[in-house]
Amino acid sequence: MRDIAVFSGSAHPDLAAEICDHLGVPLLPIRTSRFANDCIEVQLQANCRERDVYLIQPLVPPVQENLVELLFMLNAARGASAGRITVVLPHYAYARSDKKDAPRISIGGRLVADLLTTAGADRVLAMTLHSPQVHGFFNIPVDHLHALQELARHFRRYDLSNAVVVSPDLGNAKEAAAFARLLGIGVAAGAKQRYADDKVVISTVIGDVADKDVIVLDDEIAKGSTVFELLDRLRERNARSVRVACTHGLFAADAVQRLSAEKEIEEIVCTNTVPIPSKNHTEKLTVLSVAPALAEAMRRIHNGESVSALFHES
Repeated sequence: MRDIAVFSGSAHPDLAAEICDHLGVPLLPIRTSRFANDCIEVQLQANCRERDVYLIQPLVPPVQENLVELLFMLNAARGASAGRITVVLPHYAYARSDKKDAPRISIGGRLVADLLTTAGADRVLAMTLHSPQVHGFFNIPVDHLHALQELARHFRRYDLSNAVVVSPDLGNAKEAAAFARLLGIGVAAGAKQRYADDKVVISTVIGDVADKDVIVLDDEIAKGSTVFELLDRLRERNARSVRVACTHGLFAADAVQRLSAEKEIEEIVCTNTVPIPSKNHTEKLTVLSVAPALAEAMRRIHNGESVSALFHES
């Protein structure tokens, strides 16, 4: 891994350090300072000239602070004559702002993609974007990974003879179907309508869940509104047990505690694309690492190898 330089912003240094351990390279230092007028300044404290530079920064709360820091990291790397700059986005928060579904609203997913490109990004490595069209918001190469393999390896440890994967909505049904194929089980989906950030209605569940061991699969869990609504429908249809899985465990407020308090939910599984404070850990929470997958993708990008092999179902 010669001529590679890996830096991390403030958002998730633990994940960056784990990625570097898998790559066998050091995590290089960065200094972020704040002036009296609240402006920040970023300095990359290692040589970038003509090197393959990777900047690791999930857009997690405080999202705007972490976004600006990432933009400044990009600007610093470009000004230091980096050979190529790849942004590693384990979580792209603005991916949820992907369409104009009300008058006179901004489309943040596209705008932030433009900002990253303008600031100096040559390539993006992302994990489980909220919707497929977000990939097309970037006019630079995007390698889009998912965490289905990691989640499938975890759930294969259980008896799945009576299990079914349930997507909370039809928009995520394709991912749920791919996950079900990895596990060799059936799939079902909820018919969901979202009326506000924390107001969703699931009118029915399409598919057989009666007396089944349900694995709910979603891309992210923030307040948990969707999962609680789906849980009501699963109770009505006499599901036997429920396990909840997602890639991005944001768990805003006390979501993970409230989910853990539901007796039907046996386990909550997420990955470490976002940092999860120790106060949000419960006995029912399992956190899987995506550092090996991100590290392997970075290695392949650096060496000019195919990344698509990482997408193959197995």
